[in-house]
Amino acid sequence: MGPPRRKMLATAQETLTPPAELTETQLIARAIKATGNNIYLIELSNKTQMLVELPARFRSTIWIKRGSYIVIDTKASDERENKIGGEIINVVLDEKAWKKASFWPKEFVKQPVAAADSDSEEESRVGKMPSSDESE
Repeated sequence: MGPPRRKMLATAQETLTPPAELTETQLIARAIKATGNNIYLIELSNKTQMLVELPARFRSTIWIKRGSYIVIDTKASDERENKIGGEIINVVLDEKAWKKASFWPKEFVKQPVAAADSDSEEESRVGKMPSSDESE
């Protein structure tokens, strides 16, 4: 049986608003993939990768997709004798509110995608039916 609904709602509610500031050991990272057993491979803003652990309070409550942002704490990594470099302390659910914060890394701001000129390149045919003259 899963955790009580009030506990799940309280956990989800605390992830909606960003904190006023982050400590020196807290970092914002992007999830690359789930490696199993509540361990995730993440990428920091300086392009380094590390393994982090999802604590028990988030398990079966919040799921982390590839490319989503999380806040990790590396304070306990000095005491550990394994490859895990930190612990997830918050999951960014409302990206718009978090990106307005002063501590959001500039490397994680999405770059606008330039529109391709339709005159210079052939039109994409992905998801379209082939023309009738191609089938013969």
